[in-house]
Amino acid sequence: MKLSAWAVLKGQFKKLPPVATADLTGKTVVVVGANTGLGFESVKHFAKMNPGRIILACRSQQKGQAAVEKIKAETGYKNAELWIVDLADFSSVKSFADKFEKDGGRLDILVENAGVSIPQYEATKDGWETSLQVNSIATPLLALLLLPRMVQTARDHGTESRIVVVTSELHHWGSIPKKVLARDDILATLGSAEYCTPSRMRTFYNLTKLMNVLFVRALNNRIDTSTPLIVNAVNPGFCVSELRRDIPFPLSWIMGFFEWISAFTTEEGSRQLVFGAVGSGKLRGEYINQSHVEEPSDFAVGEEGKKAEDRVWDELVDILGKVDRRVSTTVEAYLSSPQ
Repeated sequence: MKLSAWAVLKGQFKKLPPVATADLTGKTVVVVGANTGLGFESVKHFAKMNPGRIILACRSQQKGQAAVEKIKAETGYKNAELWIVDLADFSSVKSFADKFEKDGGRLDILVENAGVSIPQYEATKDGWETSLQVNSIATPLLALLLLPRMVQTARDHGTESRIVVVTSELHHWGSIPKKVLARDDILATLGSAEYCTPSRMRTFYNLTKLMNVLFVRALNNRIDTSTPLIVNAVNPGFCVSELRRDIPFPLSWIMGFFEWISAFTTEEGSRQLVFGAVGSGKLRGEYINQSHVEEPSDFAVGEEGKKAEDRVWDELVDILGKVDRRVSTTVEAYLSSPQ
């Protein structure tokens, strides 16, 4: 699908469907990046569906605990918990998964909402460009580490578990240069200081969101249809958000102006996260926009994108297998060759 800026702008003025609902009695929901914005609003929606537990996976103890208390005050829901995870630190993601192995119980829904947009190159302690690690490497790491628990939960309770990866319509303008695709180390190249020049960093967020779409499609293609696990990518649209807090002036002013005239509210955007988690219809490996399935970018569905998808998957599994050997075990035990 070839998306124009005009089509995106028109879409911002459409009336969105009401939030999807379901009975979540006894189920466990994890929302990453839940203390503010889209994540927090989605937790409020889930809290009204009577889940057994909602785990707010947040980076900050103070902000996360404040969010838990606010959820209790605004919804009356008493089973919200704070668990700490920082996607800019692989060891933190591993610790989160360790905690689930020890005392996490069932896991039915994982909403991977955490994301950053950084205007200049910054390296994490793990040596990756920060937005690439948070948006496109640690997000898959968390999903793959929790995948066995999600599959087991679904089998034990006769349900289907769901992974929701939050992407953006900006993936339509994300691309992997041909020179990078010609290399054996696509992710390593994209995450290097040499590649992340100031001009490339201005649109780097688009690339990380394209990577989200490629990951969802690659993972779905390796999940057998008999496995009770659904994974989708959702686009919340252009919403009132703290995501743009690090954008420098004058671009911050320009974005603020467009936010004022056309942005969805944060609650409206959160409906897409909830739809990915509980909505009905053909929802396997799909890109969801405004509560219905759409075709992702031309690159993602084209021959070049398919080749890139498989190569990035192989590189990602190799990288993450070295971060945590459980990733390799999960891929071997639960996933198959691309369908």
